[in-house]
Amino acid sequence: MLSEDELIEGCLKGDRKAQQQLYDRYSGVMFAVCLRYMPTTQDAEDALVTGFTTIFSKLDTFERKGSLEGWMKKLMVHNAISLIRKNAKFFCQDDEDLEHLNDEQPDIISRISAQEIIQLIQTLPDGYRSVFNLYAIEGYSYEEIAQMLNVNIGTVRSQLSKARKTLQEKIKRQIDGK
Repeated sequence: MLSEDELIEGCLKGDRKAQQQLYDRYSGVMFAVCLRYMPTTQDAEDALVTGFTTIFSKLDTFERKGSLEGWMKKLMVHNAISLIRKNAKFFCQDDEDLEHLNDEQPDIISRISAQEIIQLIQTLPDGYRSVFNLYAIEGYSYEEIAQMLNVNIGTVRSQLSKARKTLQEKIKRQIDGK
């Protein structure tokens, strides 16, 4: 098994075995990233393939200052966002002021497993899910998300608020059904 540096060097030289090993080593993690953004497993698989194509074509820009996995995740997210942007219909373009959720509600999250939460996030509408993932999981700011998705900040705030509200309702229904 090659070290990370050996994998990078092999991939930069066009070595198919090194590329396969890089793919095998990181495809599971990268697929999980794609699943967070794409509406179906098939779309996530397509995003994974195009994401790895981007990784291989841009590997020469990796400066080796951070982790390779982190750099690859960032490219996968940007790739997924590009695919989402092509389907801008996922986002409702309204700037309506939404009531902010009451943060003092009981902590129902502690009564549901992480896997159940992930599954519920997957059921969110595409626009909601994308904004929620970028903000809550990836840690991007409203401004960064708006720029990535080519929408205004009001749309990001609206989508995030709706995502939170919808997710909260889904979690409550899940708990009440137990």
